[in-house]
Amino acid sequence: MRLVWTLLFALASGVAFAASPEDDYIAARDKAISDISGLESSNAQVETLDVANTKALADLEKRLSAILGPLAVKDFPATGTINLQSLSASDIGFGMLDGLRYAKSDEGPSIVATTRGLAGRWLQSKADEDDESLRLPAGIDEALKLDAFYTQAIGSDAAFVKTLDFPLKKPEGVDIVIARLGGWTQDVGPIYDQQVVVAAVKGDRVLIAEAPASPPVPKIAACEALWTAADAAAQKFQEAYQGSDLKDQQAYDSANAAWEKGDADYRACMGERLPGDPAFPALLVQAQQLADHMAGK
Repeated sequence: MRLVWTLLFALASGVAFAASPEDDYIAARDKAISDISGLESSNAQVETLDVANTKALADLEKRLSAILGPLAVKDFPATGTINLQSLSASDIGFGMLDGLRYAKSDEGPSIVATTRGLAGRWLQSKADEDDESLRLPAGIDEALKLDAFYTQAIGSDAAFVKTLDFPLKKPEGVDIVIARLGGWTQDVGPIYDQQVVVAAVKGDRVLIAEAPASPPVPKIAACEALWTAADAAAQKFQEAYQGSDLKDQQAYDSANAAWEKGDADYRACMGERLPGDPAFPALLVQAQQLADHMAGK
């Protein structure tokens, strides 16, 4: 009888602690990262690293496809490709959000989809970052309000910078929806190719849509003037710095301060004035439609 109870307990324990598909995915991802790191430490050839990275990403993509199933959002394909771009910590595109990216083309609209569980694990890893500049809140509701979330989750070689938030109507059945207008940049100053980005949390799914702003975001003269004046002031400080053989640290710092203030003033101006521009209603409709489609409408 004791043997029977022991076997039953062992079976029950096995069921209770069986790894979920998400657990298996995380384990496979972490092993692949470790294996590639080992290859790098042993000075493996670039070709060997590329083969290992491609093979591992294909395996992870298959696992994510099984977890997520087909995407059912109007105007987007049902199948996606893995959002991660590399499993090597030395590469651009390492550490992005675990999920699949759905798009008909590289230039058009896209959606990155994941689960609450995978998003929560990813956010916890970011909350535990040693580098303070990379830390994010562990909660999805707070993280979605930050530019840094989009930079790290769906970007690879540029930072996402918000112009404004859209006042959306939350679609029925959606728990959280955040919509913003902004762009990708590696420098300060106006971003003329802007994107409408909408994040929606519905049940177990987290969806992040991105589409080129349509119509394009217009230039607003008053905002352009703020940036032009700031840039001119910064250029004078930069010339002084160059003329000092790069020794005048105060001039260098003043140039950067002028650019940063001009950038902040420009974005504040756009956030204030763009809602009154004739282009804004169409941009708001675009954001609302993305949210509605992700909700299943």
